[in-house]
Amino acid sequence: MKLKTILFAVSALLLGGAVACTNAQTDAPKKDKGIQLYSVRHLLDEGQKYHDNLPGLLKSVSDNGYTHVEAANYDNGKGLFYGLTPEEFAKACEEAGLKATSSHTGRSLSADEMKSGDYSEFYKWWDKTIADHKAAGMEYIVMPWMNVPDSLADLKKQCEALSEVTRRCEAQGLKFGYHNHSHEFKEVEGVKMLDYMIENTNPEMLYEMDVYWTMYGHAAPVDYFKKYPGRFKLLHIKDLREIGQSGMVGFDAIFNNADTAGVENFYVEIEEFTGDPEEGIRQSAEYLDNAPFVRESYKK
Repeated sequence: MKLKTILFAVSALLLGGAVACTNAQTDAPKKDKGIQLYSVRHLLDEGQKYHDNLPGLLKSVSDNGYTHVEAANYDNGKGLFYGLTPEEFAKACEEAGLKATSSHTGRSLSADEMKSGDYSEFYKWWDKTIADHKAAGMEYIVMPWMNVPDSLADLKKQCEALSEVTRRCEAQGLKFGYHNHSHEFKEVEGVKMLDYMIENTNPEMLYEMDVYWTMYGHAAPVDYFKKYPGRFKLLHIKDLREIGQSGMVGFDAIFNNADTAGVENFYVEIEEFTGDPEEGIRQSAEYLDNAPFVRESYKK
């Protein structure tokens, strides 16, 4: 989904703290931080710098300050990541100085499946996906989208199915989660979709909060950390463009409440750039490396 570029006002109070940014140039060490490869997807397009050169793009990501990646291109039918087998993708990342730690992919129940109660194809799809991600050496599988259901009854069925996916991931040594946009803050029969999901899914199912889309949904990241402590093990760190560029996201409050959230990893995602994407991801990495409120690592 293309990031909307209309600025909206969100107060520091809503965010749970003052907006803090630093543009200071320092010799800060590279911190342990990831990037969602969706950010640089266009560089792989025909005519672009890294067309047919995923290793070159991965090396650029590493050189520009990142230690690990979250994939955004998985073909369940062929079991491929960016056209590579799981093992090949893991090796390509390793050779670039990166680790493939997470991936966005997902499948929710269809209307026919919810009506019939036959989830066999759903679980077959997920079993293949889990096996491929395990082969790639990943830690997390994150489902990046689910439509707003028509009823709480339908949402309950989706939650029960995702809870089972969580159990199947755990059995294979993986963690499963859901990534929000802004529509999850809409109500279904008077209940916010995201709240219902958190309260009615397997407690081991994690949530990857996209801090920008949470704000866009007129919610406060820190408020959700406090309401559901420990459930937000992953974060998408996002701004209007480059990280720290807009001055409207309270990254200090977000990171200062990481323990409450349960954070163990985060990924930068940039959907639009001011200029050159490689320069944009470098600037974003530098911002986080220089930020005193960002730790060297969040691994437990």
